Amino acid sequence: MLMEDRKQEKLWTKGFILTSVVNMMLTLSLYLLLVTMAVYAIETYDASVSMAGFVSSVFIIGTLFGRLYGGKNIARIGNRKMLLFGSAAVLVSTALYFVPMGIYPLMGLRFLHGVALGLAATATGTIVAQIIPRSRSGEGIGYFSMSVVMATAVGPLIGVVLLNQYGFTSIFIFSLVMAVISLLLSLRVRPPEVEVPEVSSYKRFSLSDYFEARALPISSVMFVLAFAYSSILSFVTGYSGEIDLVEAGSFFFLVYGISVLLSRPVTGPLMDRKGANIVVYPALILFAAGMLTISQADAGWMLLLAALLIGLGYGNFQSISQALAIQATPRHRMGLANTTYFIALDLGLGFGPLVLGFIVPMLGYRGMYFSLVFVILLGIVVYHFAHGMKSRTV
Repeated sequence: MLMEDRKQEKLWTKGFILTSVVNMMLTLSLYLLLVTMAVYAIETYDASVSMAGFVSSVFIIGTLFGRLYGGKNIARIGNRKMLLFGSAAVLVSTALYFVPMGIYPLMGLRFLHGVALGLAATATGTIVAQIIPRSRSGEGIGYFSMSVVMATAVGPLIGVVLLNQYGFTSIFIFSLVMAVISLLLSLRVRPPEVEVPEVSSYKRFSLSDYFEARALPISSVMFVLAFAYSSILSFVTGYSGEIDLVEAGSFFFLVYGISVLLSRPVTGPLMDRKGANIVVYPALILFAAGMLTISQADAGWMLLLAALLIGLGYGNFQSISQALAIQATPRHRMGLANTTYFIALDLGLGFGPLVLGFIVPMLGYRGMYFSLVFVILLGIVVYHFAHGMKSRTV
């Protein structure tokens, strides 16, 4: 019996590994194209800067639509079918980048590519949540979300290198190869069967069809902190150039990724044993410290120290909060929990640069980053009332 329990608690199963790799390859292509698509639109179609920015960001809008539809219908359609359809649609969308088109068809393609990725990502997140044993959810989600963290760190780096060395065609070839491999691996994923309660054939419109109420509190915290982190994704390159720390800035996301990679094996199991609070409160304090450090950076080591602190802080909170959203949800609604969580994350990352873009001319980069320290402190307060005060630590 003991051996059987251990077997049930196994984390590194074939399904877990395959799904994590599929998610990493899909996300790698996402970030690679995000950092290069605006330049492609300007150089190939003579787009204005604002138009080029929309070509890049309309992908996120498509992803939101994909997540909304996927979260509502994944229980009905089935995890595997949605994963295969989403992966196939990503492959077709990626292949279409080779076709010459105008700026508006390119926008449409970016939107459809985003929808396809939203469907596939909803499926991978739901499948992994159902595969991971409940007793190891913090650890398992932590390792799974490393696929996104590493893609965030490596994708932009690959995109810039390919663009500088070989041009845009090489970027599309690399993305196409990732899409082919993702689809082939998706064919081998066999998610567990989950019993879905029967519902009446007559259905009125209901927000519960699109969002999971039990995941909303922690998702609201994620929105606040993703809003703050969007300043790193969108402005750290420009900021490092302004303060003459371009070389250090080029290593920022690499240091960020390494700090998350080294800390996740500790923070995930610690959450499972002691509860979320023992990880979250220190993580958010480190995030605030990292934001304060970057606002005062005048040397390369300070910029990289900020990357380390933000990786330990925000990087770990991102996986812990996803695990909390899933833990609060019945198994048959995990797809909606993932949708709710990632919509909050995407909205924070997408809405942040829009607002902060108005703040930078008034306060400068340093002032913006310093002001975001208080946004993170607000996030700590929101977390405390949304989850922290209700969570019992051991």
